[in-house]
Amino acid sequence: MSEGNHGNQGKLSKERPPQEGGSRRRFIGLATAGALAVSGGALGLMAAVFFKPRVTYGPPPKFRVGKPASFTSGSEIAYQKQAVLVRREGNRFAAISTKCTHLGCTVNATDIGFLCPCHGSTYDRRGSNVSGPAPSPLLWFQLSLAPNGDLVVDKDKKVDPGTYLEIQA
Repeated sequence: MSEGNHGNQGKLSKERPPQEGGSRRRFIGLATAGALAVSGGALGLMAAVFFKPRVTYGPPPKFRVGKPASFTSGSEIAYQKQAVLVRREGNRFAAISTKCTHLGCTVNATDIGFLCPCHGSTYDRRGSNVSGPAPSPLLWFQLSLAPNGDLVVDKDKKVDPGTYLEIQA
């Protein structure tokens, strides 16, 4: 007999036979990887929701209100969605905001000007604040003619109160 064989006789082996289908270590590794993947996906979804802008897109700041001939002299037409009133005086046109400068309520046109139904602010026909909590006058917006002859209100361009667009008939 060789000496190499004598040393291994009588000793028990501590090695376990290979198990069918994997070991506990493999299961724990897969479970950890799965939990990390789910956590990473949830974190990615939260980041996407966080970085997506939360804006409400309102009506465009520039909009058409029709041909000048569709407005009779002395008429005032309110555009509720855009919060603008278009006024015609003779051959002159103006666009005035109908949003109260106090808290943003929609003002109503009256015979003497504008009245805010929320807190009682009153404005004269030019939109200057007369009474109530409103801190400043109503805004006036630029009016222009489109190439097709429509009147266009541009709410991004404020003009001085009393500024009218004059249309030659």
